[in-house]
Amino acid sequence: MALCCLAFSLFFQALHAHVDFFTSIGQMTDLLYTEKDLVTSLKDYIRAEENKLEQVKQWVEKLDTLTSTATQDPEGFLGHPVNAFKLVKRLNSEWADLENLVLQDTSDGFISNLTVQRQHFPTDEDQNGVAKALLRLQDTYQLSAHDISAGDLPGVVYKSRMTVEDCFELGKIAYSEADYYHTELWMAQALRQLDDGEDSPVDKVTVMDYLSYAIYQQGELERALELTMRMLKLDPTHQRANGNMKFFEFQLEKQRKVEEVEEVEQSSGQKEGTARQLDKRDVQMKRSKDPLPERRRYEQLCRGEGVKMTPRRRSRLFCRYSDNGRKPHLLLAPVKQEDEWDRPHIVRFYDIISDYEIEKVKELAKPRLRRATISNPITGVLETASYRISKRRATVHDPITGKLTTAQYRVSKSAWLTGHDHPVISKINQRLEDVTGLNMDTAEELQVANYGVGGQYEPHFDFGRKDEPDAFKELGTGNRIATWLFYMSDVPAGGATVFTDVGAAVWPKKGTAVFWYNLFASGEGDYSTRHAACPVLVGNKWVSNKWIHERGQEFRRPCGLSEME
Repeated sequence: MALCCLAFSLFFQALHAHVDFFTSIGQMTDLLYTEKDLVTSLKDYIRAEENKLEQVKQWVEKLDTLTSTATQDPEGFLGHPVNAFKLVKRLNSEWADLENLVLQDTSDGFISNLTVQRQHFPTDEDQNGVAKALLRLQDTYQLSAHDISAGDLPGVVYKSRMTVEDCFELGKIAYSEADYYHTELWMAQALRQLDDGEDSPVDKVTVMDYLSYAIYQQGELERALELTMRMLKLDPTHQRANGNMKFFEFQLEKQRKVEEVEEVEQSSGQKEGTARQLDKRDVQMKRSKDPLPERRRYEQLCRGEGVKMTPRRRSRLFCRYSDNGRKPHLLLAPVKQEDEWDRPHIVRFYDIISDYEIEKVKELAKPRLRRATISNPITGVLETASYRISKRRATVHDPITGKLTTAQYRVSKSAWLTGHDHPVISKINQRLEDVTGLNMDTAEELQVANYGVGGQYEPHFDFGRKDEPDAFKELGTGNRIATWLFYMSDVPAGGATVFTDVGAAVWPKKGTAVFWYNLFASGEGDYSTRHAACPVLVGNKWVSNKWIHERGQEFRRPCGLSEME
């Protein structure tokens, strides 16, 4: 058992010398095997305890009968010398043996296994990361707290319900980030489940305390007061509720007086017009200083509410077999192409990577997966992508520390593979060169990415803009002329690649790939290629991409004469 635990520990440690499980579903799967091992160890402990208790039970049943008989006539019982001998023997040695049996610690194996494994468990950061992902999915796909709590998600196979404690935890995490919009949604859901009779160690007063404050912070004084009065019916001595009730009443009276003055001014013509009533989500976005227009387009595209092409535009999109100018590797097996979009021209390739190749790429990449990196727009240096609770804020103040937290826009892990790692990678690189006609010698290594819970990559450009003179300078191969993206898994719900400026959405399909040029033939950047990876709602998204650079393409894609050519 000890050797087994040690071997498992070393294996697990080799796989996870790093943290951030929530940023990669592929690595989170290993946690299931860890938990299964711990369950097995716990069952062994339970069996050992049951065996011990069975021995104690047999002992006490035997003595119960004996002592009941003996105490009816103690002197007569002890008049038999054998009984006297056995009594002394029992009290001197057998009870000591029983004491040792009861004190025997059968939990050593389980505790040692748990202690070894615990150092590799997910951290608070992981738990918060998964919670933030749920809030992100809720916003993007316009899901109600009730549907998420009930497990009613599109494409879901393993349905799982949330408890009151789960909802309360989500609300607390939102509250800690001053995200009162989501605090209200999840505290209200926790309260609904409590009202429906669900048993929980979380009491209604505690939930309503958070909920009333979140509602007050969003400007709804009357609702906050109603909830506070309900709290006091359950707990009349609640100090904070008593104080809040007086404060809310004072604020409501003050608000009524202001409204009366405004009504008089409007009726006398001194004040014209009324403020536009914003919904709560607009208020939350306004507070966050989020770029609202692109955010809305991005989320609409992720939900499949994209731009619909006119019949005339769609008639110009074709499917075809291509050997790319009679390339030798493609003569007998031309590739299947389909036009996904016209401007920018996005092409999808079907059956372009086999299941065997996909599994080999994943096998090579999985031990190397690390937090995804992004190119710093100022220095051009690759940096680790940061993350945050809500996509509503570029930066937020932590209500506890007062510090600004950094904006997150990529939730995934990635690894880089070269042709030297395995012949399959070399074969894939050669295939890309044959299909695109572009030189792969100056392209970046194959990047493999696995998205985590709610994994996404917010709108960005793959190429360096004019205000980023040092972008990719360290590579020495020029700008990124084109992007090739393999889809290595099907995604039951969410996970589309969307182009926010033009309204295009490309949905993952295992074994396919999409390709587009980031630069015009003139070398100028094509700003219509701004794109994003939508959050994965249900499923596990694996992709791999190749960024192809300018150097080496001079004779393969000659420079155009006009800027937009």
